[in-house]
Amino acid sequence: MGAQTIAGLLFVILGAAFLTVTMLAASIAPDYDFSGGAISDLGVIDETAVLFNVLLIATGVLNAAGGYLLYTWHRRMWLLALYLVGAAGAIGAGLLPLDTGGPHSLFALVGFLFVNLEAIGTAFIVRGAMRAISLIAGAVGLVFVVVMVIGDGGNPAIFGPIGHGGAERMIVYPVMLWLLALGGYFIGRDEAVAEVNQPG
Repeated sequence: MGAQTIAGLLFVILGAAFLTVTMLAASIAPDYDFSGGAISDLGVIDETAVLFNVLLIATGVLNAAGGYLLYTWHRRMWLLALYLVGAAGAIGAGLLPLDTGGPHSLFALVGFLFVNLEAIGTAFIVRGAMRAISLIAGAVGLVFVVVMVIGDGGNPAIFGPIGHGGAERMIVYPVMLWLLALGGYFIGRDEAVAEVNQPG
């Protein structure tokens, strides 16, 4: 199994786990406000804190590992750096939950920003529809990073009907769906090469 296949598997696990676990945690947390609350509220509610914070740490580890495996193929240090900084943001946000205040907010912002930058950066090493998907997913996330910064900076009207919680999810969910697609892309690509190279 090649590095691209393993990276693809890690990205599929990452995207599927994040989407599934955050959905389940939101269902478990008593009186969780899906629209008005932050995703990170799940990290300070007793019933979901351990689950959510472990998820963030695992998200960072899987992102870093997948990014490194891709680096062994494409050898672009700047792209590896995007994956690693995004991973550090997720891990930091998991180790320092929302109730730590500023430190959590800083790590979360770094994670939000760089995981979307990695999507845009990855467009330079993929082809066809996957390139377009990478650019669109990253661009949508970055637009909502700006929306979140403006809204949290004292202008909550910018969130509109989706609220703070919806805006945060628009930062994260498109890029998690992108990771699922990216994982499938690399798994399929590696398997296609292996099939072509088989003798006979």
